[in-house]
Amino acid sequence: MSSTKWMKYREDLYQFRKIRDLKQMMESSAALYGERPAYLVKERPGGPYQPVSFRQLREDINGLGTALLELGLAGQKIAIIGENRYEWVVSHMAVVCGTGVSVPLDKELPVAEIANLLNRSGASAIIFSSKVERKVTEALQQASGVTLAVSMDAREHGEASRSLTLLTQRGTYLISQGDRSYLDAPIDPEALAILLFTSGTTGLAKGVMLCHRNICYNVYAMSQYVNVSRDNVGLSMLPMHHTYEQTCLIMTTMYQGCPVAFCEGLKYITKNMAEAKATVTVGVPLIFESMHRKVWRKAEQSGKADKMRMGIAVSRQLSRLNIKSTKKLFKDVHAALGGHMKTFISGGAAIDPKVVEDFNAMGFHLFQGYGMTECSPIIAVNMDRFSKPASVGLPMPGTEIKISEPDENGIGEIICKSDSVMLGYYENPEETAKVLIDGWLYTGDYGYLDKDGFLYISGRKKNVIVTKNGKNIFPEEVEYYLNKSPFIAEVVVRGKDDEKSGETIVWAEIYPDASAIKEQKGELDQAQLKALMKAEIDAANEQMTTYKRVKRFKLRDTEFEKTTTQKIKR
Repeated sequence: MSSTKWMKYREDLYQFRKIRDLKQMMESSAALYGERPAYLVKERPGGPYQPVSFRQLREDINGLGTALLELGLAGQKIAIIGENRYEWVVSHMAVVCGTGVSVPLDKELPVAEIANLLNRSGASAIIFSSKVERKVTEALQQASGVTLAVSMDAREHGEASRSLTLLTQRGTYLISQGDRSYLDAPIDPEALAILLFTSGTTGLAKGVMLCHRNICYNVYAMSQYVNVSRDNVGLSMLPMHHTYEQTCLIMTTMYQGCPVAFCEGLKYITKNMAEAKATVTVGVPLIFESMHRKVWRKAEQSGKADKMRMGIAVSRQLSRLNIKSTKKLFKDVHAALGGHMKTFISGGAAIDPKVVEDFNAMGFHLFQGYGMTECSPIIAVNMDRFSKPASVGLPMPGTEIKISEPDENGIGEIICKSDSVMLGYYENPEETAKVLIDGWLYTGDYGYLDKDGFLYISGRKKNVIVTKNGKNIFPEEVEYYLNKSPFIAEVVVRGKDDEKSGETIVWAEIYPDASAIKEQKGELDQAQLKALMKAEIDAANEQMTTYKRVKRFKLRDTEFEKTTTQKIKR
């Protein structure tokens, strides 16, 4: 793409309405989109998707919110825990749009951590799904202060919990009788509205405090770069307790009028894509890299890999001439991914640029964004009309990004300033003071900006390996080269002091891709497997400067433990 056209897009942003708070956003969306579907839901697992309109969404939010106020929960903290579903969205919006403070919790947390976070947050109530009912029941025995439990699935009120359905009906009835307590509840855009705990054990997890202004600014700014308002259907597959999914997919689609289908689980992604006719989704690199690996493996097995490589080469040549390639060249790939997918947005970690380039050449649009919970979360994102495969994009409109104390290569800590930056960490002024300095958020990530202002991520500050002679090695960069191997499924790189030399060396822990190895190399004994991994490491080392090369490695039999957003826990 020519620089003239690129600058045109940078100056010609998408135009959307400004919003003051999430209640105004929800109300204006219901007025604008009315009977259009806001969500596609399944009444039973494996069943067909059924639409729920924007008008119905507003009615359900207002109904539940009114009932919660009647129960005396005004200004209280209310925890929400469960899988991605319509009732989760309704509960969250009902709390933040006039009741109190929403405290989304990770459904994968063990009982003790759920109890600990209920206590730390000071939650007065919890809304839960039947899938986590047992854990919630046990956690409530260890938590103090929670006076109300609400089940997303119960048809009737019980001794231990209330029915969300009946509460919503009760609130709707109260509104019909003239109760406007919730409808007229004032919203302070600057006040705490969402309390999100970062990943980690309860002792280390920090409570990020976000307000309406934070989320609304993030949604509005992101929408100027990425437009999903017309002829799109979203697929929600990352956990909604995380800001990436919550803001970027759930809130942004609600704002732009794009219906969203709820994925039934990671193993049903492609099935649900087809059923919902989904066109757009957000995910983490692991998901898209796994898709990419499966696409190529299937092409190799069917003998179509060479034809696909040729098609990609032709597509890239056409792209350089600003000519879009036809999807017919890759109809099998599109069919395998539901038949309707157009846009993949990757975040949470750096993705292999080759994966981006391949998908884009095949007629999809895959691009990266970057952010963190403390910034609601997006800090930078590529435009849907112009992107750079290796970059996480441009600072969002109204967001300033600087590189603090850059080295000779321009790499330093990424700091930013915007209306999306959090209020601070909950009841933790010491940690807040470490990351919020003179109005700037210090992200803890290292990166650099190119001449066009695009941001690139080098790695996490806390992960950096510092050699004895002062060289900085980013494990993420080394992992990138190792992950190019078709025989390596997952890898984590660390620094270790070598006993003999006293030097800090690069050490890798590898989880081999057993199916790919068996398919291409046959059955290998342990010695042969180690020899294969050594050869793959040597090949990766050739692409790096000497001090970054892997000197030692060990193999593991199981996958690495991951967060619910599919990031490896280091």
